[in-house]
Amino acid sequence: MRLRPDVAAPRTRIGAIDALRGLVMLLMLVDHVREFFYLHAQVSDPVNLAATPPDLFLTRAASHLCAPVFLLLTGLSASLYGQKHGSRAATSAFLLKRGLFLIVLEVTLVNLAWTRSLLPPILYLQVIWAIGVSMLALAALLWLPRPALIGAGLAIMLGHNTLDGIVLTPDQPGYALWAVLHQRGMIPLPWGAARTSYPVLPWIGVIAAGYALGPLYASGVDPVRRRRRLLALGLASLTAFLILRGLNGYGDPSPWQAGKDGVVGVLSFINLTKYPPSADFLLATLGPGLLLLALFERLPERHLRWLTVFGGAPLFFYLAHLWALRLSHDGLAALGLAGASGRVEAGAPWQIWPIAAAFALALYPACLGMVRLKRRSRWPGLSYL
Repeated sequence: MRLRPDVAAPRTRIGAIDALRGLVMLLMLVDHVREFFYLHAQVSDPVNLAATPPDLFLTRAASHLCAPVFLLLTGLSASLYGQKHGSRAATSAFLLKRGLFLIVLEVTLVNLAWTRSLLPPILYLQVIWAIGVSMLALAALLWLPRPALIGAGLAIMLGHNTLDGIVLTPDQPGYALWAVLHQRGMIPLPWGAARTSYPVLPWIGVIAAGYALGPLYASGVDPVRRRRRLLALGLASLTAFLILRGLNGYGDPSPWQAGKDGVVGVLSFINLTKYPPSADFLLATLGPGLLLLALFERLPERHLRWLTVFGGAPLFFYLAHLWALRLSHDGLAALGLAGASGRVEAGAPWQIWPIAAAFALALYPACLGMVRLKRRSRWPGLSYL
């Protein structure tokens, strides 16, 4: 049976979304390979250009697209869920359940993979936690009128750096809440402390902005018009970044410096604050993300199929790659291949990329199987993966 154009269009759009999600998941894999196999040359935040070689800096910087684009697509996917189910109440309930699930997952399986302990001395609240909390916030924000939602998202993303001067100490009232929202810090726990690696306030703005993109994907919207709108938004985001960063004032807590040579100057210009993500960081990463989303919609589906496999089951891939890295690293260490630091170490930054490619190839069949299972099964629980 031949599908009508208005029925066939959503499949292409979802393919582009899954492909972009798959791309950022693979870039995330590169960064996590760095974490597991290059920890002896850890990259700080902000990156110390005086001590970090350019190839390692750029390897780290390549992953900066991951969290902003993934949160944007999470918000967009929530809007598509609402279009499919025809109810903001259903979307809000899904976001609440999914958000709580991700928070529990972060403090159990994810932390276990990173620390080897369910009750580590430091409980890291990282990207899965941030996505979960952002989903809880979006479950409330989506009830706003769309103009108010767009305004709130932009105000949070571009205005939160006005709050940088608010710094609380652990003995002050509201410290724990502020550490969760905006100030990266340690929250005391009965057995240790929780590290708020990803303060969530800016990410709430990003997920709200993604949700606001939903009408571009409504049934009957002209794909050409949608791509032009995505291109315009992406270019506007990059232009705003260049202006803000060029002024070297508001937009990022770390000003850039020209340096003695052009390379250092360029690296300093793109050395942006991620924890929490500055306005410049979000503009510089969401701009390319929107441009790639428009591009992927133009490319033939067969060219993107391998990316949609990784993006079609993102949570499954996330858990699988973390545990594959953990078990591989510990297995090699058990074979006596650990260095003086007690860790298995890559010899040079460029080696991170082929190691990541090997893990991606190894995980591809499992991800493909999960995507096919999600398509065949009617069990709603698989939608969480």
